[in-house]
Amino acid sequence: MKFKKMTKEITKEKTTIKNEKKTSEEHFLILLNDEEHSFDYVIETLVDVCEHTFEQASQCTMITHYKGKCDVKKGSLDYLRPMRRLLVDRELKAIIS
Repeated sequence: MKFKKMTKEITKEKTTIKNEKKTSEEHFLILLNDEEHSFDYVIETLVDVCEHTFEQASQCTMITHYKGKCDVKKGSLDYLRPMRRLLVDRELKAIIS
């Protein structure tokens, strides 16, 4: 009985550590509304840079337009930084959170 309890506690600790590590490595690439670029331009850019489908890019563009921002990708900083750079190079406003 004691062995089962210890096993459950160890498993619980491993899960907690894994979740803490996972959340500390997860970041979001957030597209901000700039009121300057056309919907088509933003959609095309998200398809090219973030490898979104047309539908994904359209939805992100609409969310950004109406809410002011939208998280367009999730991942590590090393994964998101080049995408952010490309979005900024194409004159879109993007941040990593």
